[in-house]
Amino acid sequence: MSNQPVDQSRRTWVTIACIAGGAGGVATAVPFVSTFQPSERARAAGAAVEADISALKPGEMMTVEWRGKPVWIVRRTPEQLAELDKIASELVDPKSERKPNELTPEYARNVHRSIKPEYLVAVGICTHLGCSPSAKFKSGPQPSLPDNWPGGFLCPCHGSTFDLAGRVFKNKPAPDNLEIPPHMYLSDTKLLIGEDKKA
Repeated sequence: MSNQPVDQSRRTWVTIACIAGGAGGVATAVPFVSTFQPSERARAAGAAVEADISALKPGEMMTVEWRGKPVWIVRRTPEQLAELDKIASELVDPKSERKPNELTPEYARNVHRSIKPEYLVAVGICTHLGCSPSAKFKSGPQPSLPDNWPGGFLCPCHGSTFDLAGRVFKNKPAPDNLEIPPHMYLSDTKLLIGEDKKA
């Protein structure tokens, strides 16, 4: 073992080279790791979206975006649910039998059009010309609505009306019920919109 003196200038250059190489490695890795997250384009193309419904109270609605479309999540009250059975004769497609593969997944082909009766998950785009209806949850007579209005949605552009299951009323411009997107519950308070177990 020799006792030669340490070349301090060489040691300094080696240290600088290691630091510069490490910084370059980190700078290269950051963009690479970020590619694992879905891009805006992927989200717009249909990547699934999580929704936290823990703060949603009965009678309230929240909106999330999926595939560039508004998706409504409505927590219906017991009174609102009771109305759904009473108005079948006033609806175009009360059992969601028209275009089932496009508009209503099998698990939502019921009077509530939902997995859990309390929650409606629907794409908030009118099936007439693609306008976005307004929430009109209060029942009873109101401007542009019938005197026996049970609560639901009104498309202000051409007057189409939908009940609180997204089913279209008769004699309106909209031909079909609102679309129910594929969705599933991750827990009692979290929804995944855009995927279901069968998709």
